[in-house]
Amino acid sequence: MKNNFNTIPLSILDLAVVLAGKTPAQSFKNSVSLAQKAESLDYHRFWLAEHHNMPHIASSATSILIAHVAENTKKIRVGSGGIMLPNHSPLMIAEQFGTLATLFPGRIDLGVGRAPGTDQLTSRALQRNDQAAYEFPKTVQELQEYLSAENSHAAVRAIPGEGLDIPIWILGSSTDSAKLAAAMGLPYAFASHFAPQQLKQALSIYRNNFKPSVHLKEPYVIACVNVTAAETNEEARILATSMEKIFLGILTNNRQPLQPADPNFKVIDEAKQVMQQFLEYSFVGSPTEIKEALSNFVNDTQVDELMIVSHIYDHDARLKSYAIVKELQEK
Repeated sequence: MKNNFNTIPLSILDLAVVLAGKTPAQSFKNSVSLAQKAESLDYHRFWLAEHHNMPHIASSATSILIAHVAENTKKIRVGSGGIMLPNHSPLMIAEQFGTLATLFPGRIDLGVGRAPGTDQLTSRALQRNDQAAYEFPKTVQELQEYLSAENSHAAVRAIPGEGLDIPIWILGSSTDSAKLAAAMGLPYAFASHFAPQQLKQALSIYRNNFKPSVHLKEPYVIACVNVTAAETNEEARILATSMEKIFLGILTNNRQPLQPADPNFKVIDEAKQVMQQFLEYSFVGSPTEIKEALSNFVNDTQVDELMIVSHIYDHDARLKSYAIVKELQEK
């Protein structure tokens, strides 16, 4: 049976983005508010992503923020999208997520990635090991060992964590992660919201090379996309200028807190082509346009789950965007 937009789970990625003129404290309040709204709308999971040395992103202490969101919700799955494993000791991550899974049983996901989630200088400050990213497959295996019941007789154990059912996801924005997820028989989440070019190739590699494991019998894929939904195309277009400014800041190395919507904003000609590539899977529009775009995306990629990130400055408009998407799925 083919997957379609009306039947697959919908989930949310949140970066705890800092808004221009606001503080990280407000970002955390907004994250909790969004998670509570998502839970009321029956979104499946709510993931937070690790970043460092970025004044506009407040999710650096990801495990702590996951605990805060989980404490203020009741049933929605909460997890990492992801933990940048080379930045950490696998034992420490096993203990942290073991603690989370003990506090919030059956609700915690552990998505892990290879990238540092920061610049090279900060990466060295975090890792103290220039080879950490190259050892990613080994550290994933070490993490699995600490979380396994079979590790109970080892000299080094993760307490709590050992023997708990904490799903591990491989995250990626390239084909390397697809190969690893397939070889390890783990679920796979692809960052098509900022790396759209390799999505289809990565999905093909993952599905064609997937080896069933004790964790997963068949391949399972999440793809993340940007969505800005509003009642009219024009309103959505204006709201989306905040997102466009984020990506323009990345391209020009002038990153700033999330800016208010600007009806007069235009992408400079020199950046238009690259921006279009960045935003290939960024869907902006009224309910009619969003329904068609997301339906086409799912039909084309056959992803098992759709994860949405919405960079909208106005918090009420952001909540409304997620509500529109969920309502569309039920029509």
